[in-house]
Amino acid sequence: MTYTLVHDHARRRFDLKDETGPVAHALYEERGDRLAVYHTEVARALRGRGVGGELVARVLDEIRQTGKKVNPACPFVREYIAQNPEYADLSA
Repeated sequence: MTYTLVHDHARRRFDLKDETGPVAHALYEERGDRLAVYHTEVARALRGRGVGGELVARVLDEIRQTGKKVNPACPFVREYIAQNPEYADLSA
């Protein structure tokens, strides 16, 4: 499945979409040079298929491109970073 990440600045969220629409999202608060990602959610029908991991990886990649850091307030994001040390440098 091919997904697209859309950053909705006004709503402070990232949406992972496929051809049918949003399948997952991450909510955040911006705090200076940090994004506190406090909630992630995947469509029930897609849970357990790696969609959440793809969402978090893409969100972290986008945060890295902006030069900001992440405050992984969401337990899923925190665990993802712990299991993928290539993102450890982003943790604030």
